[in-house]
Amino acid sequence: LLRYLKKIFYNSVAELRNMIKQMYPGTKNIAFVSDNSYGGVAMQAYVVKEMQKFPELNLILLDGRVHTIYTICDRLHELPENTAILMGTWRVDMNDGYFMRNATYAMMEAAPTLPTFSLSSVGLGYWAVAGVVPAYRALGKEMARQSYRLLTTPQDSETHMEIIPNETILDGKLVKEKKLNIAGLPQPVKMLNVTPSFYEQYKYHIWSVGAVLLVLLGGLFVSLYFYYHTKKLKDELEVSEGALREAKDRAEESSRLKSAFLANMSHEIRTPLNAIVGFSDVLSAGGASEEEQRGYFEIIRTNSDLLLRLINDILDVSRLEADRVILSLESCNVVQICQQVVASVAQARRSTNQFLFECEREVVEMRTDVQRLQQVVINLLSNADKFTKEGTITLKLEPDTARNVAVFSVTDSGCGIPLDKQKRVFERFEKLNEYVQGTGLGLSICKLTVEKWGGEIWIDPAYTNGARFMFTHPMNL
Repeated sequence: LLRYLKKIFYNSVAELRNMIKQMYPGTKNIAFVSDNSYGGVAMQAYVVKEMQKFPELNLILLDGRVHTIYTICDRLHELPENTAILMGTWRVDMNDGYFMRNATYAMMEAAPTLPTFSLSSVGLGYWAVAGVVPAYRALGKEMARQSYRLLTTPQDSETHMEIIPNETILDGKLVKEKKLNIAGLPQPVKMLNVTPSFYEQYKYHIWSVGAVLLVLLGGLFVSLYFYYHTKKLKDELEVSEGALREAKDRAEESSRLKSAFLANMSHEIRTPLNAIVGFSDVLSAGGASEEEQRGYFEIIRTNSDLLLRLINDILDVSRLEADRVILSLESCNVVQICQQVVASVAQARRSTNQFLFECEREVVEMRTDVQRLQQVVINLLSNADKFTKEGTITLKLEPDTARNVAVFSVTDSGCGIPLDKQKRVFERFEKLNEYVQGTGLGLSICKLTVEKWGGEIWIDPAYTNGARFMFTHPMNL
């Protein structure tokens, strides 16, 4: 039996001794409790032999062969300090009285302050702090299998022994109450009386709630997806609707402008044509004096020039609006170009007005389309000459280095332009005075051309002694 116990409790005493010394370093005595049974006697013999390896510990035997439950409780009560109780087994005392679990409760009350450990399962869960015990399990099926084998094969005389491994058990509640150090204990350790965590207590509830939340989140994400997808489609539809509405408005505006353009053009073309045809018929009929004929020829020539300018202006406006004009850029001295334009306009117009040019510099170099720049300046000078009588018309050039542009201005001393009509003058066929000769396209061409090279054109509202047209041109185009 002792050999059998050595296999069952192999190294249990050594592990318990190490555990006791770690948790209670001041322990000097080990009080081993065993009952009056074959198992108890054999276990006591095994412990006595194993404790010989640890001479620093004094072994006190509380033997059920010489004690009753009452006398052993007295002995437990009288144990000295620095003693650890090691429970073996207690079922039978010296009087062959059989005891159940209530006997260990009586022992616990007899020595409530002494640490208790278990070599078996006795005392674990309510008294013993820890124990190294066999990992008991249900052996009925295995025993039945062995019995069946012996009955069916009686000639098999081999002895079969099933070794049950040990396991280390701790009472978590007592360890926490006594604040014991268990850091160096062998692993794995089985814990008793451990308060389950919130998750362990409500694990299935948490899983259920989590599953419901996942379903709700999934539904929320699906709803959000369809919401944003629908919103995106709605926004795209609104953008498309806006684009269609804008295209419709542009088409209607284009149709309106086309109709207005055709109406204005028909009117503007009909006037010089009527003059040309009418006076041609008068000349063909004869009867006019030579002086009258010269007057008629001058009228025909003037209206022919007006008709030619009108056609050229219409072609220019069409090309500019269709963005079919390509600027021919070249580096040049703009001061020299302005001087030439002023001189040529003054000579060609034969007016009573004085044409002047002002610039603080003699040379202003920049890249530009010379022909288009001359066209804009000539149109502005010619327009100023129409509405000025015996006055002064000044072309001024001011380089603005801060904005990197050249600022041109054409100032006259004529009748001026009312504030409410200053924006309308840049529209096609817009005339402030129907009795002044012109196509009504010159300022519109100026605006389209200036915007083509990235500049701005406007009328200075602060100038009231006539009209002042201003436009800008980038210095580095």
